[in-house]
Amino acid sequence: MDLFDSVTSTAQGTAVAGPNAPLAVRMRPRTLEEVAGQGHLLAAGSPLRRLVEPADERSRRAAPSSVILWGPPGTGKTTLAYLIAATSGRRFVELSAVTAGVKDVRLVIDDARRRLATGDGETVLFIDEVHRFTKAQQDALLPSVENRWVTLVAATTENPSFSVNSPLLSRSLLLTLRPLETEHVRELLRRALTDERGLGGAVALDEDAEEHVLRLAGGDARKALTILEAAAGAALDDGDPSSRSGASAVVDLATVEHAIDVAAVRYDRDGDQHYDVISAFIKSVRGSDVDAALHYLARMIAAGEDPRFIARRIVISAAEDIGMADPSALQTAVAAAQAVALIGMPEARIILAEAVVHLATAPKSNAAYLGIDAALADVRAGRIGTVPAHLRDAHYAGAQGLGHGSGYQYAHDAPHAVAAQQYLPDELVGTRYYQPNDRGFEREVAARLERIQAILHPRT
Repeated sequence: MDLFDSVTSTAQGTAVAGPNAPLAVRMRPRTLEEVAGQGHLLAAGSPLRRLVEPADERSRRAAPSSVILWGPPGTGKTTLAYLIAATSGRRFVELSAVTAGVKDVRLVIDDARRRLATGDGETVLFIDEVHRFTKAQQDALLPSVENRWVTLVAATTENPSFSVNSPLLSRSLLLTLRPLETEHVRELLRRALTDERGLGGAVALDEDAEEHVLRLAGGDARKALTILEAAAGAALDDGDPSSRSGASAVVDLATVEHAIDVAAVRYDRDGDQHYDVISAFIKSVRGSDVDAALHYLARMIAAGEDPRFIARRIVISAAEDIGMADPSALQTAVAAAQAVALIGMPEARIILAEAVVHLATAPKSNAAYLGIDAALADVRAGRIGTVPAHLRDAHYAGAQGLGHGSGYQYAHDAPHAVAAQQYLPDELVGTRYYQPNDRGFEREVAARLERIQAILHPRT
């Protein structure tokens, strides 16, 4: 079996899924009317609708030749790619960025060019998880997009602004898929229960069980159908012979719970749950609730969040929320980030936990954070002034003739290594940006700063 045997469908569109295909594949929409949600992309005359259902050849040629579908898992990215091919009779080729290389991409493109030249029709190239492609792999797609050798449909769960090369992004139409509402997923579940492509009425789903499936799915249609398929299989296996001969078996709450080994964590790496959980995590660390911080850390780890992302947030928290109250917290956080990158999961969870415990139990100060923001606010507002002459660079020829460096006092020659001279520009003299608090190590910093200020700005 060669590459195209495993990744293509028929020239007339997508092949019909076999009876042994997963339920989510069998229930893949055949028309735009069966697509759940995404109404903002499917309005009459929209670029996507013109691509899927061109009114004529002119409309077809005016449709975009490259589309990037960005959205959470289970929102219909693969479905839309299939529909683009199926409704237009174009050949469909699917590559996964996880396993495909530049050689695979070029092989598909060369075959598409040959088919165009011999009148065998156009090709839709679908690349799943395109954010996993390297720069070289993404660059290999550019000629085919520019010359319309293929209609490229790329799917990603990562922000394309950061994960897709600028040249490819600028040549593509970016379409953002929204998370599915609960009612959208409910509609898909009920269709799968009755549709002959799905369960064909072989099972019935209790209301409590349906609500539980919807909670577990968290807006992911594929996950919902996968859970339903597992629960239906369990119900049919446990049912009496009459249920196998045509009467409906019942999927109740207990059946759903028993059919799933581990309850799905309600967390979407690219949707609201992503931002809500990381927000709760940071606020728990800031609030010194170590148990809550570990809970949200566990939710992110269980959901498959990138541990490097978590580590970066911990480093930020160490500087923003602990600061000089415990300077060693930043050292711990940076060391944790480096160790996570070196070790990887699952052991990285221990490293992350140690850093979280350190930060959550440390004394807190945001004085350094507030200080730099206050200084930036003054600079952006134009409160800058000129650098005092005695602080200016005096190393280049002619600088001393301009008075640069004249009167400068070398701090290390002064008592306590603090030279009493003006450092701020004239219009900012007396401004205090850093205001240490009385918690942790910063209490000592505050006492030392008070002594320094007494030398720098003696009272007259």
